This record gives sequence, C-alpha cells and structure tokens, in this order.
Amino acid sequence: MTHLPHLITDLGFILVIAALSTLLFKKLGQPLVLGYLIAGFLVSPHVPFIPTVTDNESIKVWSEIGVIFLLFSLGLEFSFKKLFKVGGAASFTAVFEVIFMLGLGYFVGRLWGWNTIDSLFFGGILSVSSTTIIVRAFQELGMRGQKFVELVFGILVVEDIVAILLLVLLTAIAGSGAISGLDLLGSGLRLLFFIALWFVVGIFLIPIFLRKIRSLLEDETTLLVAIGLCFMMVMIAANVGFSPALGAFVMGSLLAETPEGHKMEHVLQPVKNLFAAIFFVSVGMMIDPKVLIERWDMVLMVTLITIFGKFVSTFLGALLSGKPRKTALQAGMSLAQIGEFSFIIASLGVSLKVTSDFLYPLAIAVSAVTTFTTPYLIKVAEPFYRWIDPKIPPSIAQAMDRYHTSFNQTGKGGMGSLILKTYGFKILLNAIVIIAILGTYRNFLSVEMTNYLSESPWAGVISILVVLLASAPFFWGLVMGGPSLGSRREAEELQKLRGLQITIFAGRVLIALILLSALLAQFVTLRMASGVVIGTLAVAFLFGQFWVRRLYQFIEKNFSKNLTEKERKELVSSQVARKFLPWEASLGVYDVIADSELVGKSLRTALVKEKFGVTISAVFRGSQRHFAPGGDFVIWPYDKLLCFGSEDELQKFHEFLEAEKQHQSSGNVEIVARKEDFSLHSFIVDANSPYKNKSIRDSGIRDAHKGMVVGVERGHEKILGPTGNFEMHENDLIWVVSDRKGL
Repeated sequence: MTHLPHLITDLGFILVIAALSTLLFKKLGQPLVLGYLIAGFLVSPHVPFIPTVTDNESIKVWSEIGVIFLLFSLGLEFSFKKLFKVGGAASFTAVFEVIFMLGLGYFVGRLWGWNTIDSLFFGGILSVSSTTIIVRAFQELGMRGQKFVELVFGILVVEDIVAILLLVLLTAIAGSGAISGLDLLGSGLRLLFFIALWFVVGIFLIPIFLRKIRSLLEDETTLLVAIGLCFMMVMIAANVGFSPALGAFVMGSLLAETPEGHKMEHVLQPVKNLFAAIFFVSVGMMIDPKVLIERWDMVLMVTLITIFGKFVSTFLGALLSGKPRKTALQAGMSLAQIGEFSFIIASLGVSLKVTSDFLYPLAIAVSAVTTFTTPYLIKVAEPFYRWIDPKIPPSIAQAMDRYHTSFNQTGKGGMGSLILKTYGFKILLNAIVIIAILGTYRNFLSVEMTNYLSESPWAGVISILVVLLASAPFFWGLVMGGPSLGSRREAEELQKLRGLQITIFAGRVLIALILLSALLAQFVTLRMASGVVIGTLAVAFLFGQFWVRRLYQFIEKNFSKNLTEKERKELVSSQVARKFLPWEASLGVYDVIADSELVGKSLRTALVKEKFGVTISAVFRGSQRHFAPGGDFVIWPYDKLLCFGSEDELQKFHEFLEAEKQHQSSGNVEIVARKEDFSLHSFIVDANSPYKNKSIRDSGIRDAHKGMVVGVERGHEKILGPTGNFEMHENDLIWVVSDRKGL
C-alpha cells in the first residue's frame, strides 16, 4: 500500500469538505466564505467522526500563500489611479470610519479589562468592512446603479489601502510590545515611502518588460509571469522589513496599471480561489466552540458594537464630507459588517503570538453574523430613512441642509493647492528617487565598493561620483522640471503662479540643496561637503543642459507613457463608441446559455425589443457574425448578442440573462465578440438620398450597409431603436451598427 504524505491527505480532506460545504451554501444562496469557515471547523480537532488535519504547520504555510494571493488579487482590482479617483468624500469617510472604529474597539477592549495589544487588534478587526460581502449584496439586490453605491465603493477602495497600513503598524507594535507615537510615525512614513518608490520604479520598468514579451503572453505564460512578479515583490518586501502581504498588494496594484492587468486577474482567478479557500478553511479550523459557548454574550455585544459603530462612523463621516443625509445613512447601513481583512488581522495576531486565544474565534463569529445581516440592512436603509428623517428636529435638519449646501458650493482652490497640483507631485517623486538611490547604495553597494577599492585613495571620490551620477537626472527634474499639466484648464490656472515662479524656484533649489548636503554628508565632512556642493552646482550648471536634461526628459516621457498606456488603449477602443452615442445609449454583448427561454425562438417571437427595450444588432455564432439579423433569425445556444439600448434597458436585459444563469449547470462555449468586429457609424439623409421618405424596411439600408438602424436624430428628437415601418426624412441623422468588414 502506497503511503501518502500527511500534507496530501490533509489537503484532500480540506478540499473535499470545502467543496461539499460550498455547494451547500451556494444552494442556500449564502456567501461561500461561510462555507469555507464551516469546512474548516469540520476538519478541526473539535469535531469527532471526521478525519482531522494532522500537519498543521504545512497548512499554515499554504494559508499564508492564500493571503498572498488574496492581496495580490485585491491589488489587481485596486490600481493607484482608482485611489485618486474615488474623491475626497469617500477618502475622508473611510479614514474617519477606520479611526473611529479603531478607537472604539480599543476603548471597549480596555473597558472589558483586555490588555493593550488585544484591544488594539480588536479595534483593527472592527475597522475594515468586507468588500466581497458588500459587492455580492449589491448584485443580488440590483442596487449597482444607485448614487450611494458609488460612495460605498469609494470607501471600500480607501479602506483596503488603510487596512494594508494597519497590518504594517500592528506588526510594528506587536514587535516592540508597546505603542510609541514616534515608532508609529516612522513605520507609517517607511510604508508610504516604500509604496511611492515602487510606484515610480514599477511604472517605469514593468510596462517596458511586458511590452517586450507581449507577443509571448498566452494564458499559461501570463499566469507564470504574474505569479513570478508577485513573489519577487513579496521577497523584496520581506527583506526590507514589511509583510509579504504588502508586497503582493503593491505588485498587484502596479500590474493593474498595465493593459495586461485585466488578463492577469482573469487567469489568476482559479489559483487565487484555491489558495483563498485553504486560507479561509484554516481560519475555520481555529474556531473553538467552547470559547463561543462560554462567550456567547460577548459575540452578541461585539456584533451590536460592529453594526452600530460602523453605521454611526460612516454616517457621520459622510455627513461631514458634504453628502446628503439619505446617502450617508444608506452608506452607513451598507458597511455595517467585517470580513476577510478582519480574518487577516486576527490571524496576524495569532501568528505573531501576541493576542489572546478568544479574539480569533470572536472575530470569525461576528463576521459570520454580520454577513447574514448585511443584505437586510441594505434593503431596509431607504425605508428606515423615510421613517427617521421626519423625526429629526427641524433646527437640526436645517443645520445639516445648510452645511451640505455650503460644503458643495463650488469655489476656486487656493494658491497652495495649485502649487501642490502643478509642482508638488513631481518634486515629491524626484525626492523619493534620490533618497532611494542613496539608501540602495548605503545598504547594498557600499560594502562591495569598499572591498573592491579598499586600497585606493580615490574610493570616497568614486563613491560620491557614482551616487551623484545616478541621482543627477532627478536633481535636475526636482529643480528644473516643468509643471504637471493635465488639462487646458490647469494650464490656464498656471498663469496665476506667474508672480510666484521665483519663490517656487527658490524653494525647489532649497530642497535640492538639503538633499544634496544629506547625500554628501554620508561620505565627507561638513566643511568638505560645502565645497563639494558648490562644485557640484557649477558642474551641473555647465553640463545639466546636455545629457542630464535629456536623460531626465527620456525618463519622464517613458514614465508618463507607461502610466497612461492602459487608458490610451481603452480610449482607442471606446472613443468611437462615445462619438457615436450622442444620447444616453450604449452597446452591450451578452451570452445566451443553453437553457435560455430565448433558444429556438426567432427574433420576432422572442419579443426582446418589446420586453426589454433593447435592439439585437448582431449575433456572434462561433466564427460566424450575423449583422442586422431579420425577424426570422433563430437564436441558438451559446450565441453572443450585440445589443443596443439605454443603460436601464441593457441592465434589465442583463439581469434577465443572469437570472437564467443561476439555473445553468453546464459550461459555456467560448465565443469571442471583439469590439473591432463591429462598428457604429452615422450618415445624414440629404435631398438626393435614396433613403429619403422611405421606411427602414423598404429602403434596402440593411443590405447596403450590412447593418441595422439603431437610432435616428431628427432635429432635437432622438428615436432609439426605430421599427421597420419608421420613415426616414431629409436631414435625419441615421445611426447604424454594422459588420466592420462590410464598411
């Protein structure tokens, strides 16, 4: 009989039980995360009659890999630009909520007699909401288009980055065993420096590397490249004293800025799901039913604290950021839960052996309860607002309305914000690169240089020259680099700074001198450094306009090119659609599953236009493309339908097809419908047009353009999806979806 290693048998037990549990929870319509937790509990030593995991250490290693893939996947969905786009209201609300819950958790923990570390980790557990649970709840309730949902998603984006900061800070606190303001500030600055540095280095290098290998990136190679880059950053983060999870998140965020990011996210999904399942199962293995039974009252209390605290903190934060009462209340009730990041923070305390045994199962139990309550809280938020709002005293309601009105009045930013926007970002990035060059030399290259030049009297001079040459382009950019102008409006606003240019230049020179003095002080005495500074400035003045300027401009040009590459590619594929959609209408491509009620019906009898308002402009069937299908065209299984309609109509049709997919058990046949396969174009019916005063059906326009009329503009009137009997008149603007090959 062949003997299997314990790791293989343990994984077998885990995956079999996890599969059965998740199937059951999927059938019941509950989050799969709860199924994983139950599976972990079942394979733990607390449950008899079921095989128990024996190699706990190996499972812990696999669960750590699961955390890495979870954070890497989160980074792929995140991107740095998304953080800048969420807006001030979402950013302020998220930070306010996290600080509020962190303080509330710490206060409650101390009130209950817990030690400082337990109380702090408890606050961290309560401070971050669950993106997975909220997104799923919004999808099930059909609320993705509502105004408050955009605020909630913005808050979740900022919460994710704040949670990463919490992991670093809690690790630092756990290592020192005490809370020190200076240590926290130092850890926070180190974290921000690390993220900013790799943002600059990664955006410059990674897209260049991916462009070189783009023709080789199939699914298999894309997966291996993504995982390789992820673990490279994991090792870098660990070597400089940060958690592996931070490295995974940073690399995911960098790859999200590239055109390949979406494909990497897609091919990584099965791997992430596997290791994430092992992580959540390992979390469930630590559930101790005795602790939960003994502390059921605490579970109830913490659940109430979580729901109430999250609601109050989000509501207040949104109000203070200028959001109306209804939006603030709905956002507060949507975020009243904890989830996957809470597990990670709790497991961090266990792995560092700094938290008590009861805290971990307490976090899991509260997360499970709030997972069930979240959909109901979201659903009753609007009725609750209608009930509570009339009961607010008029004076308080009027004060809130005045604050909201005054806060949202448009006003011009001050000079400080304009200087920061046009020069601050560039100055900051150049300074970070200069500091990083010095740090890299001191920590990694100086020893090798000293050993190699130990006998040479020129060792110090050579070292200075190496560092100065490496940092020279960035010194030039710091002092002489032009302003960052993202739009014509910003270029016009720059004229306001004309009178301050000398002051701004002097400030940039001062910053450069401080950095240069700090750099030189690492190698020579202060007196000698002053002379070297003067000499360096003279040399820079003479030669800076030649190779240094050109090198910096080359670096800046490629950085900007890489930073905007993804948006430029998306613009190429979408600018035609934006040009061709002058009113609230869109194109969408949808799959028809095998069991769909549309299968076997002609377009005339399917009544898609009558039921949903959308027009089927084309059908993709394998390698065949059928543009402007007639009423007798029959829909087959796995067809892809190119539909034209308003956002609401397309959403309604999408929800209908998604509901059908819930009952579909077989896999889909992959049919590719690319944007470059179809075109939306327009023409004007002039006095000599053969289509003048003819109906769409009798005009022959379908055969002439190999397409379908999807819209007509007649003066100020816009007709979306006209019928075949519609008569075209002179000066009508006709919009047609057609096969690009037929143009």
